[in-house]
Amino acid sequence: MSIREVHDSNYREAIPAEGLALLDFGAAWCPPCRALLPILEEIDRELGDKVAILKIDTDDAPEAASAYGVLSLPTVVVFRDGQPVDKFVGLRSKAAYLASLAR
Repeated sequence: MSIREVHDSNYREAIPAEGLALLDFGAAWCPPCRALLPILEEIDRELGDKVAILKIDTDDAPEAASAYGVLSLPTVVVFRDGQPVDKFVGLRSKAAYLASLAR
């Protein structure tokens, strides 16, 4: 699978009802957000179809950011079967995201 960009109009449908998803809230001007991208790409290569990785630019998607209480960037929300199960505020290690996905 590849990292998919989503927007206010389609982020809800993009989160799978079954399985795992990781929704990355960021912005082009945010250095930690840019540092997160290679981590997400590695996770995508390693887990492939086991997790949907979604990326949303908060400048273009204020509704989605508000819906998940995003106040700092990056914020990553992990979903299991369509429900949020973890929320990471700020840049974390690859291991932290993988541990959440493995629970």
